[in-house]
Amino acid sequence: MSHIVEIKTEIRDEQAVRAACTRLQLTAPEQKTVRLFNATARGLCIQLPGWQYPVVANLQTGQVQYDNYGGHWGEQKHLNSFLQGYAVEKAKIEARKKGHSVTETSLQDGSIRVTVRVGGAA
Repeated sequence: MSHIVEIKTEIRDEQAVRAACTRLQLTAPEQKTVRLFNATARGLCIQLPGWQYPVVANLQTGQVQYDNYGGHWGEQKHLNSFLQGYAVEKAKIEARKKGHSVTETSLQDGSIRVTVRVGGAA
């Protein structure tokens, strides 16, 4: 039996952030305080390709801060790819913690199908 799940992503798991960065071949994220255009942000900083400022994830609140000036300082598609990668990695981590096996399939439209087999070893 299959179930379709829609996820609103909150960034709360450092291991999943690191896995998403590895997946997308990004530099390792760093916990630090950074200056965005007109603000300061503290958290786990992810540098996306071509972005002038990093994306800053507050793992306590799950929220991200960034300034891409409406796409002029960084393309939204890179943030979307990171959020998708994070969600996939987080789902895999949680499923494996429960002893389930996980597979993923990249679809033609750019989405990713994650299949969790209950009770299967990873």
